[in-house]
Amino acid sequence: MSTPRPRILYAEDDPDTRELTYLILTQAGFEVVCASSGVDAIQLAKVQSFDAYLVDNWMPEISGWEFCQQIKEFDSHTPIIFYSAAAYQHDKDKAFAMGAHSYITKPASGEELVSTIEIAVTSRDLGLQSKQASGV
Repeated sequence: MSTPRPRILYAEDDPDTRELTYLILTQAGFEVVCASSGVDAIQLAKVQSFDAYLVDNWMPEISGWEFCQQIKEFDSHTPIIFYSAAAYQHDKDKAFAMGAHSYITKPASGEELVSTIEIAVTSRDLGLQSKQASGV
């Protein structure tokens, strides 16, 4: 019996970046669902289950920070990973304050992207197992 592939919801408004990242992640064994805006990603997250959210910070309609805030209103367990060219420390600090699990600055290597997502998914799974074992 095979292990299910981790499902990633990727919110990115730039089509070239979205396509390249999709290829990297699918080749690494992830199932990737793409959204071209944070608003579209929020709608998908409300009706589908994901193992992690990968989000750009600079998108039209809502920012990655706003995405993070809205996701946390109904899903506090799924890790949110920022993948953004916003490289200032205050951008990162605000993302972590909003509940981000990780922050990757673009451009990043495929290896960094994949390993960061794997760590986030694994830590989520371990946290859920720990809560189940303790009866929470």
